[in-house]
Amino acid sequence: MAHMDVESGPLAPVSDSELLAPERQTQRRWMAVGRSELSDSHEAGADAARQAIQGPNPKLLLAFVAITHDIPAVVAGINAVGGGVPVIGCSTHGEISPGGPHDGSVVVMGIGGDGFSVAATAVERVTGHQREAGAAAAATSLDTAPLPHKVLLVLTDGFIRDQEEILRGAYGVVGASVPLFGGASADGWRMQRTFQIYNDKVLTDAVVAATIASEAPLAVAVRHGWRKVGEPMVVTQAGNGRVYTLDDEPAMDVYLRRLNAPEEAYHDADQFSRFALARPVGVERRSGHVVRNLSTEVDIAGRSLGGGGDIPQGALTWIMEGDEQAILDAAHAACTDAVEALGGEPPVGMLTFSCAALRAVLGDDGIQREGGRLSAASGGVPFAGFYTYGEIARTHGIDGFHNQTIVVLALA
Repeated sequence: MAHMDVESGPLAPVSDSELLAPERQTQRRWMAVGRSELSDSHEAGADAARQAIQGPNPKLLLAFVAITHDIPAVVAGINAVGGGVPVIGCSTHGEISPGGPHDGSVVVMGIGGDGFSVAATAVERVTGHQREAGAAAAATSLDTAPLPHKVLLVLTDGFIRDQEEILRGAYGVVGASVPLFGGASADGWRMQRTFQIYNDKVLTDAVVAATIASEAPLAVAVRHGWRKVGEPMVVTQAGNGRVYTLDDEPAMDVYLRRLNAPEEAYHDADQFSRFALARPVGVERRSGHVVRNLSTEVDIAGRSLGGGGDIPQGALTWIMEGDEQAILDAAHAACTDAVEALGGEPPVGMLTFSCAALRAVLGDDGIQREGGRLSAASGGVPFAGFYTYGEIARTHGIDGFHNQTIVVLALA
């Protein structure tokens, strides 16, 4: 069942906080970010929302909330300040904003001004109906003002299988002219349950979405920093989100043998997960290579691979490798790509989503360096995001679900 709000509610008071306030705003279009580390969940939501409403006519509040918070209380706090402004968001594996990534915080981005038009929705009970859910989410594109630039922002439950089907359903409605951007919600690497936020509701097994229409350009960029290793492998048997054989041999054994993996990775799920975390596979697509994480849903008994999106039968795949420098360079490049694609218009803000598995590879110190790269590339404009269980960025073709990747949306 879908819910929908079009446009926004009344103006909420502008906070006197200077934290993360935008420097290059117009009355026509503005974006601002608030972050709160207060321990009281209701107060944290209200605090972040106050900071995020920095201009007239707010149209949307995007909330990225640590799994350790009482999420319904956070949502109540946001709505107490928002006064009817549509809210979408989700739980995270870390919250991204200027000043560096954090755990245990609430980050809210506000979008507003007469130059934006927004329609938001939620679709529940998605499992088993992924394509229909994507189409219902994309229907918001019909309810914004007829402005020349649009993006469909999608936040999904990170434990829904076949995320690609959600995107195919959305593509069937908006076609090639509207880029897709978003991420799969997370739960702090607990691998139990994630949450999606829509107005005053906290949902699971849901998709929340907003179409953002703008009078100025917007741009989506995606980078991963991984490079191919060795010769390609053919997926010779696959189904239900798993690869059973590569080159007609058990997939796990082919993968490990190609990498000269230690013996314990063949027989111990934890050892395999640690080994595979920094060695995803790339799947050849018409639009390039998409990355698939193999470090979750380990199948020692069945010798299959999977856990990070669709790897279809017949596909060509490569083992991928990378290092911290390549990942950091990719974060900077994704921001630069998005800004350059605005055609010379200065950005008013950016959304920056990175992968929970990338965070595990980088470590706590590495993600702070990643945050520094994002800050440098942003040029001082506000940005916000979270560490996801999968990233969404479709600029051409119908594919757009990624793992171990950073995706950026820049709005002028």
